[in-house]
Order: sequence, then structure tokens, then C-alpha cells
Amino acid sequence: MSDPANKLPIGIFDSGVGGLTVYRALHDRLPNERFIYLGDTARVPYGTKSLATVERYAIENSEFLASLGIKMLVVACNTASALALPAIRAKIGIEVVGVIGPGGRRAVEVTSGRERPVIGVIATEATVSSGAYQAAIQRASATAEVIQQGCPLFVPLAEEGWTREPETYSIAERYLARIRESRPDALVLGCTHYPILRDVIQSTIGEDVQLIDSGEATADEVVALLAELGLADPDEVGGSRRLCDDLDHFFVTDAAERFANVAERFLGTTPSKLEAIEVYGLDQVKGGSVIK
Repeated sequence: MSDPANKLPIGIFDSGVGGLTVYRALHDRLPNERFIYLGDTARVPYGTKSLATVERYAIENSEFLASLGIKMLVVACNTASALALPAIRAKIGIEVVGVIGPGGRRAVEVTSGRERPVIGVIATEATVSSGAYQAAIQRASATAEVIQQGCPLFVPLAEEGWTREPETYSIAERYLARIRESRPDALVLGCTHYPILRDVIQSTIGEDVQLIDSGEATADEVVALLAELGLADPDEVGGSRRLCDDLDHFFVTDAAERFANVAERFLGTTPSKLEAIEVYGLDQVKGGSVIK
């Protein structure tokens, strides 16, 4: 007999490792749930790809996760969230949540006391160019002013663990100076890597600016949606849960060892179950090897 829907895991996919910050936020808020994570590390970055290519990759990733039996899909990749959510929803009959809408709505929520709030957005250049965060914020607020800045070097700095080096502060100063001059009320961290650099970003933009972690906002919306749809698992997991324990399964499409190393930097631990696979569409999934 198949598991009832509320006992199924939640699927998460990202173009690489950045979505681990979304996984952490979900894990923290949903200790009763199990997660399946797919990092498409063979095809990262998505930000340089065409719309058609991003949609194809996103659909392949989504169909792979759906084939494993999930009750909800979280698209932790900002580029895929900006460009491919309609295509994903058209292909799989599962609830799909992206990271951009929740991040934009949270920024409006925390600045609701301002007559004309100023909201900064930092993201990859592709996400900034898509205008997706600006559109999400302006759907939620008719008066918010949005100022965006691409910060591409933040991604490799986060993956290398350069969170306190003088060079990182210098780069942050270059990126954030223009937004800081506009005296923002809130700043959206519009890339899943950026929470790793939270302290650098906060000290550079100013301690009075509210930072919005899109992954945390997404996790809060997933909690509410699971309750609304009756999909939350009511049964507590026996014993204490920890990040990357053997209740969660991680897949990558390349460079499993590097993924494990970056997971150690981001989460303080490595996945108990990490499997290398190839994803070329649901009927062409080839098995890989488990990395212990």
C-alpha cells in the first residue's frame, strides 16, 4: 500500500548548492518532515542559460523528484523560480513553491509601516535582469520603491567559505554602496548563497536595515501551505533530528565530493545519503553511486 500523501517527503531542487540554505530553513521549521534534495551541479549556473534551456532543466529536475514520490516541490533556485514555475506547474500535478514570491511578500510585510518603503534586492545578474523580485514586490505593494543590484562574486565567496576576509568586505562595499545611499528599509537576499554572507552584508548595508532571507520566507509559506492542504505529517520523528540525517536523501548530477564539502561549510555537516545521478528526463534517469 502506498504512503498516504501527508507521509510523503518534500522535494527541493536547485541548480547547485545554494539551495542548501533553503533546505536548512525548511528542516528547522518542519522537524516531522523528510526531504529529497536535487542539486543540478552538472549544469550550474542556470543564470547564463536561455529561457528555453532553464525551463527544460527545471522540468527534468521536477519530473525526477516527482517520480520518487513527493507531496510538494520547492524550487530553491532563484533563476528557475523567476523563469520556469509556470512550465513546471504545467508538467507535474504537485503543489510547487518558488523562492521569489515569498521573499518579495516578506519584504513588503516587514516594511508595511512605511508610507513609501524603499526595498533593496541583491541577486545574481540573471535574477536582477528578469525583474522577478521587483514584480513580486510591486504586486504586494503599490508604493514600494525597489532598488536592485547584481552581486555575482558573492556566490564563489560563499562556496569558498570566505565569510570574514577583508576582500569579502571590500567587494560587499562596492556592491552595496548605491543601495545604502538610498537608505533602504529592507534588503532582500535574492540568491540562496547570500545568507552565508549575512554578517558581511548586514555590517555593510547598516545594522538598521532589515535583511530578508528568501529561503526563510519560503519555508514559512510552506509550513502554512502544508497546514492549509492537510499535507503536514502529524507524527513526530522518533529521536532527535539533525541536518542531513539519514531521513533525508540528496542527489547531485555531478561533483558529489565538492557538494559534500560545500555542505559542510554551509550546514556544518555532510549528507548521510548523497547519490550521484544523471537526469535527462524521467525515462532516461541513470543510477549512480552513493557517497558514504
